[in-house]
Amino acid sequence: MDLNTFSIVARDPMSGRFGVAVTTKAFAVGSLCPFAKAGVGAVATQARVNPTLGPKGLRLLEHGLSAEETLQQLLADDPGRQYRQLGIVDKYGRAVAYTGEENNAWAGHIVGDHFTVQGNLLTGIEVVQAVAATFSASTAPFEVRLIQALDAGQKAGGDKRGKQSAALLVVDTDEFPYVDIRVDDNAEPLKELQRLYDIHKNGILSVYHEWVEGVRTGTIPEGMAKTDEKKADRSK
Repeated sequence: MDLNTFSIVARDPMSGRFGVAVTTKAFAVGSLCPFAKAGVGAVATQARVNPTLGPKGLRLLEHGLSAEETLQQLLADDPGRQYRQLGIVDKYGRAVAYTGEENNAWAGHIVGDHFTVQGNLLTGIEVVQAVAATFSASTAPFEVRLIQALDAGQKAGGDKRGKQSAALLVVDTDEFPYVDIRVDDNAEPLKELQRLYDIHKNGILSVYHEWVEGVRTGTIPEGMAKTDEKKADRSK
């Protein structure tokens, strides 16, 4: 399957979070492209996508390989490497990317400080340049920076074919995601991604650390407890 797309893979040095944001003119990009594990790293696999490279890459990173070593091992084991495109960031923020020679033009990548941007079948290099510049310049929260970066790339031209799906995956310190939002089929996937993120931000993210502690201890965050109490009152 050809998953022609553009994405950003990054680590936030302030929080230690890892994230992948991606958008494309193809269905359900979030099911095949973004992979991340808390304390380990993040991987985006795209172009003529081999989704097994995501979990394999995370396992290699977890076993102590650097981003560069992980990339080289993945490519060595993949007979279709010339069709692949990969972005990897390890636990130290070391970033690396690869664009196979058989990727559909325009194809390429930019590696920055704690991030990498990659894309194929784009309108031009200005797409990845816009993603990288916007992410680097933004002072917004990490996950917001990722969305802003994608939006800048879309405004610079994006995927040659248009728009259809998008995804945002961010991990914090736990085995489950901090943010995991997918827009599988929408005429304006980035607008929908932002709308869904805003809902999430004002929901569980607003009490995230209290909620995580509650999961561990069996307690309920104050705001959630009040909601439950009101439900209980109505049932009397």
